[in-house]
Amino acid sequence: MRPPLGVILAGGQATRMGGGDKALLELGDGTLLDQVIDRLEPQVTGLALNANGDPDRLARFGLPVLADSLEGFLGPLAGVLAGLDWAAEEGAEAVVTVAADTPFFPRDLVQRLTAAAAGQKVPLVLAATPDGRHPTFGLWPVTLRDDLRASLNAGLRKVVQWTDAHDGREALFDGADDPFFNVNTPEDLEKARKIFEGRV
Repeated sequence: MRPPLGVILAGGQATRMGGGDKALLELGDGTLLDQVIDRLEPQVTGLALNANGDPDRLARFGLPVLADSLEGFLGPLAGVLAGLDWAAEEGAEAVVTVAADTPFFPRDLVQRLTAAAAGQKVPLVLAATPDGRHPTFGLWPVTLRDDLRASLNAGLRKVVQWTDAHDGREALFDGADDPFFNVNTPEDLEKARKIFEGRV
């Protein structure tokens, strides 16, 4: 399999943060999104953002901005579909998605997702920790994009329900710290800032 493209999922509504663009909250000398780009960009052959609304607000990042192709804030699978449609236009075989509010995910994420897909006819892998799967972190095949579109139009919303139906696998990440810690609340943001300060 050729190296995948990367898609950062930033299409959520950030209701627990009071709305707005959670990815643009300050962390370190930039934003959450800057930290996510810094981690993912070296791992993939190209990068795009999945975000809804006016794309100009994200212009400074210099990345393609992919809106959900289906209306109604249908959840992360809609962002995955937008990424797969973009990847198809780019001639890619797969994408790896990450969440825009998770600034400490592994720097070998793509390598380990790809390794877990070895031998699969259709490479489909979600990241997991001992606590469970992390459905916004995954390796997704372009060949299933029409199936995903049909499933979303039929009302499916749960990521793991769709991946299980296609014999999706897991790539296990374990350790003392949660590599998929994400920022949902103001308290989480403060915690992220403390973690960041401790790492730089």
